[in-house]
Amino acid sequence: MISTLQGYEGALDPWLLSLWESLNKANPSLLPRITDIINPNLNYLGDSKIEVIYYSCNDAPPDSVVSDSKKLIERARLMSPALKFHSDGEPQYMLKMVTNQRLTKEDYEKDVRHFELEDPSSAISYQVGDALEILPSQNPSAVNAFIERCNLDPDSYITIRAKGGDEVSNGSLLNGSMGRIKLSTFVALTMDVASGSPRRYFFEIMSHFATAEHEKERLQYFASPEGRDDLYQYNQKESRTVLEVLEDFPSVHMPFEWLVQLTPPLKKRAFSISSSPLVHPNQIHLTVSIVSWLTPFKRTRQGLCSTWLAGLSPNEENLIPCWVHKGSLPPPKPSIPLLLIGPGTGCAPFRAFVEERAAQSARESTAPILFFFGCRNEDNDFLYKDFWLKHAQDKGVLSLKEGGGFFVAFSRDQPQKVYVQHKIKEQSARVWNMLCSGAAIYVAGSSTKMPADVTAALEEVVRQKGGEAASGWLRKLERAGKFNIETWS
Repeated sequence: MISTLQGYEGALDPWLLSLWESLNKANPSLLPRITDIINPNLNYLGDSKIEVIYYSCNDAPPDSVVSDSKKLIERARLMSPALKFHSDGEPQYMLKMVTNQRLTKEDYEKDVRHFELEDPSSAISYQVGDALEILPSQNPSAVNAFIERCNLDPDSYITIRAKGGDEVSNGSLLNGSMGRIKLSTFVALTMDVASGSPRRYFFEIMSHFATAEHEKERLQYFASPEGRDDLYQYNQKESRTVLEVLEDFPSVHMPFEWLVQLTPPLKKRAFSISSSPLVHPNQIHLTVSIVSWLTPFKRTRQGLCSTWLAGLSPNEENLIPCWVHKGSLPPPKPSIPLLLIGPGTGCAPFRAFVEERAAQSARESTAPILFFFGCRNEDNDFLYKDFWLKHAQDKGVLSLKEGGGFFVAFSRDQPQKVYVQHKIKEQSARVWNMLCSGAAIYVAGSSTKMPADVTAALEEVVRQKGGEAASGWLRKLERAGKFNIETWS
């Protein structure tokens, strides 16, 4: 019988079983019995890998000793065992939101926003094609509810150490009293208590601390091979959070050491930058879809970072911790023609490309841009409509007169769906001319069918117009760094 379990465990578990069977046959005397591996003893609890040391308020300095909020963020995340190998140090920038503008129609089901983040005191170092990573803030009420549910003292100060060793991090920030941090601050900055779903091992550890027999049995069932499908339906499909799971099993009281070790870490979220530093040296613009969905049981779930950003009012005191990272779309030289394909929020990096080339064209000769954009409806989600049309006029970098072009696929404005790949085929002569003039191809957007469909459309243009082996042509462009794809789920 084929299991209905999805996710990585659906493939991992059978593979591990096959691996252990093979290893046992090869070395039966050196390895544990396969039955002990397949069916572990859920009545045995090992030790936590970390320990939490508590200090009274009199023994620890207040967080305000660290006047720089960037240092406080770095201290907390260096102390987290789940983040110690993924920390980029303190945030490069603490930016203020100065614009929060909805791009889609107010009553439209999709909410896409244009955000402008600013450092009023200095320039921000970035290039077009880069990504901005943001550490989101969790809802304080959710953090407080988690702390209360777990019977923790939010005002206590802690240090986290590896069992039998030093602090989790050996950074100088953690030496002496400076290595202590308020428990509520640590939770808020490192533990995703109200967004991330726990792993299966979380349920196994919970079972050891359940005092109600029916809860213990349920948790042990979820942690067993027989219960993995039901766990998937309960947990992953419903996007249950750590806080929700703990509330569903009220007799469970896990020590903070285990909660620190097993709660999903609060991760940064990455967004393509949609502005040019030549035009906005003190700002970074983002184009963000506000994530919201219904679970199978019709529970509304929302993306942590996008929802938080959407709720911020311009010029509030809230500062946003940010890191600039090199993106997967290399910034093009002004002399290289560009063929851009970016439906939906895939247009974000290309808004930056167009803005930068327009600025460059004011002081030097630049190559044209051919851009294919796609959305559902002209009235509902034509993102940055005025921006594109402005640069498609007269001598703009998207102007037909200048050898460029701007073409939109409205997929739902007619009975037959039209996507960017259809527009590429319609404009095959322009596409072929751009390719023959040495254009670089950039594709950005959803990682579902779009990249493959766009690639197939480009291959068809190459075959029809050039009689070339299409796949070989595109592979040459890719090797030369002139065929770049950036996608996200």
